[in-house]
Amino acid sequence: MKSLAFLVFFTVFSMVLSAMHGYVWLRVIHDPALGPAWTGTLQVAWIVLGTACPVAIILGRMLPRRLGNPISRFAYGWFGLLTLLFCFLLFTEPLRYLLIAQPSDVAGIARLLAIGSLGAVGLLLVHGTYRALATPQVKHVRLELNSFPAGLSGFRLVQISDVHIGPTLGQAWLGSVVERINELEPDLVAITGDLVDGSVSRLASELEPLRTLRSRHGTYFVTGNHEYYSGAASWIDALRKLDIKPLRNESVLIGETGNEFRLVGVDDWNAFGEGHGRDLPRALAERSPGQATILLAHQPKQIHEAAQLGVTLQLSGHTHGGQIFPFHFFVRLQQPFVAGLHRVKNTLLYVSRGTGFWGPPLRVGAPPEITLLELSPAAS
Repeated sequence: MKSLAFLVFFTVFSMVLSAMHGYVWLRVIHDPALGPAWTGTLQVAWIVLGTACPVAIILGRMLPRRLGNPISRFAYGWFGLLTLLFCFLLFTEPLRYLLIAQPSDVAGIARLLAIGSLGAVGLLLVHGTYRALATPQVKHVRLELNSFPAGLSGFRLVQISDVHIGPTLGQAWLGSVVERINELEPDLVAITGDLVDGSVSRLASELEPLRTLRSRHGTYFVTGNHEYYSGAASWIDALRKLDIKPLRNESVLIGETGNEFRLVGVDDWNAFGEGHGRDLPRALAERSPGQATILLAHQPKQIHEAAQLGVTLQLSGHTHGGQIFPFHFFVRLQQPFVAGLHRVKNTLLYVSRGTGFWGPPLRVGAPPEITLLELSPAAS
């Protein structure tokens, strides 16, 4: 099942990649009419890059990490550059048709727009790479929650999500994130899925910094879709050895008797495999009437069921805030919310933009975050 899920994902990714290569080739190589020699050479290079990218992603997963990582970084780096070019050139389409008065203008205008796009993309590439690879900034969110215990007022919950430790991000970067979290002196740490991109055998050592996370009530984890691409059952066992507590359609009480709230976690919306799959009613089975409930659920779309069942607050990720503008428009086709704080009925939802990134080491218009949620009871 894991292999089938990855095959579907890889097929869709390859089709999208092919379409993007075709469009960028048309606008940057074909339309500018660079001459037979240049066009022929660049066309061959374009075909090699177009086929090398998906092949490199496969090889990056199969080869030993010291060999696979550089190959994967090349593939994802090229994908990032291509993505920016694709988006920027798409935005120039109205200008292209306004400037072209007659057929003889096509090549000249195409050259002008190609040069301008390449220059702008170069600047975005530098900025976006820096934002992605630097230690994420802390985003401080203060929330007043119905029925939240007065004795826990000012409770500091730190959320990280979509860390994506794998070919590009590893132990050193994760160590800097853990240091930043510990400086916040949290009462509890929540990891809302997509922690890894790869198997336990490849990445277990990269997660060692998580062993040093410090908080009063511990660290809790729920699965994301990428855990299921990477072997969710094995990762759940591995995280327990790091003193991280997975919540799989279950809940725990946080606080002391009479002064507590219920922390709930569900499997990812797209979980698969025997014994896996979201079950929010089961997770809420031990909730007391009127008890404040905080739900960890990887995908924001879980909010509709959460609101129906009276959850107080849902914490999610998955979207990366779009990661590279303007992809947040496409995320909205699959998720009800992309980032930030929202309300559905009487339930609050906070969607993290993610702490790491997937694929291209780029963040454009969607900065990564370590979220510090300071929780207090709502005024009656």
